[in-house]
Amino acid sequence: MAHIRIKNASVEFPIYHANARSIKNQFIRISTGGKVMSDASQHLVVKALDNISVNIEHGDRVGLVGHNGAGKSTLLKLMADIYEPTRGTIDRDGKVSPLLNIMQGIETESTGYENIVMRGICLGLTRKQIKAKVDEIAEFTGLGSYLAMPTRTYSSGMQIRLAFGIATSIEPEILLIDEVFGAGDADFMQKARNKMVELLSQSSIVVFASHANDLIAEFCNKAILMDGGKVIAFGKVNEILELYQKQHPHN
Repeated sequence: MAHIRIKNASVEFPIYHANARSIKNQFIRISTGGKVMSDASQHLVVKALDNISVNIEHGDRVGLVGHNGAGKSTLLKLMADIYEPTRGTIDRDGKVSPLLNIMQGIETESTGYENIVMRGICLGLTRKQIKAKVDEIAEFTGLGSYLAMPTRTYSSGMQIRLAFGIATSIEPEILLIDEVFGAGDADFMQKARNKMVELLSQSSIVVFASHANDLIAEFCNKAILMDGGKVIAFGKVNEILELYQKQHPHN
């Protein structure tokens, strides 16, 4: 069965061409959300994740909770194998489908149909599999004849419809989501929500980062509270959200 098991994992980024003045340190810390330190060669290092240990098993729907810069997106990228731990280990079992930046890879000079095929292949589908889904994706987007036109002619809302339709055509085992519900016109939001519920029901594991606590409460049974690249607490979703509200009453 699918699982994600992280043990004592840290992710660090060296910062070159920066001196160690306190104002520079403070700027980098605020910009990245990580802890800034110097390594043996006196380069500045941002510790984006700091000694993370979590086990996520089949059936878990985990919400990532924390303010901007807490480390949520970095943790998702670690789980997606976009980042490797500089210390510690991560063990994954199951096909990972990341919905981290649905607009990434959309080619503005290519048509909607061409983007469907290209992005589908990038998401791990064969050409035959994505072509079998073209009609379904086209219907979902509601873009009609615009799909035969270059996407540079689309409004931002139309581009989001296309990107979302492609990204959610996958059949995931481990689904990683980063603020998917942050954009799109109101008419599209219910359709997008229904599609996400369908994906959630198909997935063995879901890890979902969002600032919308109501969505975390609706979709997740567990939650991780993060701050400064560290896991502060991991447990039942209602308990973690309550703890987060106590620490950040205005969020």
